[in-house]
Amino acid sequence: MVRISIRHLHRPPGGQRRCIGIASGFITGSFIRRRSVKGKSSVLLGTTLLVLAGIAPSATAAEVNLYSARKENLIKPLLERFTEHTGIAVNLVTGNADALLKRLETEGINSPADVFITVDAGRLHRAKAAGVLQPVDSQVLEHAVPGSYRDPEGYWYGLSLRARPIMYVRGRVDPSELSTYLALADERWRGRICIRSSNNIYNQSLVASLIAAHGEERTEAWAREFVQNFARAPTGGDRDQIRAAAAGLCDIAIANTYYLGRMLSSDDPDERGVAEKMAVFWPNQNGRGTHVNVSGAGVTRAARHDAAAVRLLEFLVTDEAQRWYAEVNNEYPVKPGVKWSATVSAWGDFKADDVNLGKLGELNAVAVWLMDRAGWK
Repeated sequence: MVRISIRHLHRPPGGQRRCIGIASGFITGSFIRRRSVKGKSSVLLGTTLLVLAGIAPSATAAEVNLYSARKENLIKPLLERFTEHTGIAVNLVTGNADALLKRLETEGINSPADVFITVDAGRLHRAKAAGVLQPVDSQVLEHAVPGSYRDPEGYWYGLSLRARPIMYVRGRVDPSELSTYLALADERWRGRICIRSSNNIYNQSLVASLIAAHGEERTEAWAREFVQNFARAPTGGDRDQIRAAAAGLCDIAIANTYYLGRMLSSDDPDERGVAEKMAVFWPNQNGRGTHVNVSGAGVTRAARHDAAAVRLLEFLVTDEAQRWYAEVNNEYPVKPGVKWSATVSAWGDFKADDVNLGKLGELNAVAVWLMDRAGWK
C-alpha cells in the first residue's frame, strides 16, 4: 500500500547505514558510506545490487519518501508493486514539477524526500545545479539506462523516453516535403506551424539540442526564420497545438508524442477524432536523429533512506516496471529491448538524437536567451 503522508525521519547515529542489497535473488547486507564529490555527497554501494532472480522482499520493514511530478494515477500502481516486491513502503507526495523543485531547495538538508521524480532533462539538470541531488553509483542503473539518458556523474537517471517530432495533418501536408527541424524555417511553411511558447521547458530543450548540434549562431538564425512561420502567437499546451492543427488553424504541430498517445486512447470520441487526423513524422533521420527527452529521477542530497531510494530507482528500470510505466504514460521505455506499447509502435521505428541529455540542461539558459532574441514569445 502506498502511503500518502510524509513523516520527518531522523538519521541514525554514526557514519554508516545498513543497506539491503540483492545478489542472486537472496538478501545480503552491505554498507553505505559517504564521500565528498565536488562538495556534494555521494552514495556508494559496498555491494553491487544485481537483480538476477527478481527483486525479493526485504527482511525488515523499510520506507522511502518520494516527491513526484508525475500524477498519482500514473505512478502509484507501480509504487504499490514495488512495495509488494520489496516490503519497502513508499510515502508519496505529488505536485507541480517546478514547485516540487522549489520545495526541495527551500527544505534543504531537512527535506524528508529521498527520491525526486520529474520530467525533462532540463529540470533534472536544474535539480542537480541547485544541489538537491546526490550522485549514485549503481551497476543496475548504469546497465539499464543508456549513457545518453542519464547524468554522466550519476545525479539522475532517465526512467521513460518521449520524442518531440513533427506532427502534420493528414491530407494537408505531403510528408515528402518534411525532412529536418531546420527545414521548418523554409518559407513554404509560412503561417502553417503551431507550437507553444518559449517559456515551455520542452521547447527550451528542443532549441538546446539544436544549439548542441549546430551552434548558437546558426540556431539563432534558424529561430528568427522559424518564428515567421507561426500560424498564431504561441498559446496553450501541446494538446492545444494538436487541436489547432486538426481544426485547420495550422498544418503542423510540434508536440511530445505522449500527448498524441493520450488523445488517441481517450474515452472522449472527439479527442480521438482530433488525434486521428494527425500523423507523426520523424525529423532528422538522415542525420543526428529526432529530439528526445526523458522523465527521470535522482536520490536527494537530504535522503535518510539511501539504500531504499536506490532500490526504488533500480526497480523502476526493471523490464516489468519499464513496460508498465511507459505504456501507462504513452511513452517509450528507456531500457533497450523492452517491448513498446501498441500505441507508440504504430508510429514506427525512428532514430533518436544521442546527445547526452545533460547537455540540454547546461545549454538551457543560452536557449532561453536565444529564443527571446529571435522573437519567440
